[in-house]
Amino acid sequence: MLLLIPGPVMTHPDVRAAADRDIAPWDHDVRAEIGALLVRLRRLAGGQDGVHVALPLPGSGHFMVEAAIRTFVPSERNRGHGPEGGILIPATGQYADRMVRLAREAGRRVTILPASLTRPLDPAAVESALRADPGISHIGMVHSETSTGVIHDPEAIGAVVRKLGRRMILDAVSAFGALPIAMTDHPEVDALIFTPNKCLEALPGFSIAVCPVDRLDECGGRAESWSFDLADIYQNGLANGPGAGRFTPPIQALAALGTALDRLDAEGGREVRLARYRDNMAALYDGLEGLGLRPFLPRSVQGPIIMNVHAPAHPDWDLRRFVEALKRRGVLISNFRNTEEPSMRIGAIGAIARPDILRAVAAIGETLDELGLRPMTRAA
Repeated sequence: MLLLIPGPVMTHPDVRAAADRDIAPWDHDVRAEIGALLVRLRRLAGGQDGVHVALPLPGSGHFMVEAAIRTFVPSERNRGHGPEGGILIPATGQYADRMVRLAREAGRRVTILPASLTRPLDPAAVESALRADPGISHIGMVHSETSTGVIHDPEAIGAVVRKLGRRMILDAVSAFGALPIAMTDHPEVDALIFTPNKCLEALPGFSIAVCPVDRLDECGGRAESWSFDLADIYQNGLANGPGAGRFTPPIQALAALGTALDRLDAEGGREVRLARYRDNMAALYDGLEGLGLRPFLPRSVQGPIIMNVHAPAHPDWDLRRFVEALKRRGVLISNFRNTEEPSMRIGAIGAIARPDILRAVAAIGETLDELGLRPMTRAA
């Protein structure tokens, strides 16, 4: 099956094979291997030794987003541990909406900034919102919003955040490993968050945050949670070694990530991988337009990670029916939408290349024909 979903993505057989063994996570040799893996991730994030640290947490990227909010953003209940705080979250799509809920459930003060679903976030709007409320300590931003495909610029937004002396939590879950970001260039970032099962082309099961060490030292006691406390994870690493988990880690997925990073290096690094993804997206965009489908985004702002496409304008359109028919041709796309209007999402990342995309486009065309939708694809 060819997976063209936002993640988990297609993986290489060598990556899957690395997980096909029993591993004792508390073994001292294994702890050392995990510690070395975390160093590789910190370096890949452009972090400095002694200044930044990569911290693992079992669970999806949402787990780490919650942990970062709890660890770094002050709440009404714990202001005794630090200054007044709150988090500004631009409403850039469903994953930003999820960050809003995570922050509210954690008891943090949330300010929502209205934002376009089809254009990158406006730095001037962010600056205006932060100036209007000096009590906001953080902005939470999604780097690659996979509900729409828009890429938001951490360079432009980060410059505003630094200028105003605020902090950032950057959800780079579907961006890291392909889109550029370096922690040394972003002293405003408290947590750069990602998972292995997107652009790193590894297996799901855990998430990573790369954080400044001094901020972890400052923010101990804020999390109001043992499981979601990044400061506690950091302290545990200091006490027991950087590869020592507090609880049982997803050790097979960690082992697979080591192999996936080897493959990233062998491919030529992040820049080469990004070029492959961009080529995949160009082929996908051209192919779907050729079928008469309408992309959600103009080509000028279409990111290389995932493409959202307007559904055919047909009263009998049913996304799940379409997905199941496409699966019979060996191609799987996302079976739920993230926009109010009917749409479908198709990924361009993972261990795939242009020939896979061309095969998928052909299968999509055949499926449209099978379901009698092809004449409707060009309808406005």
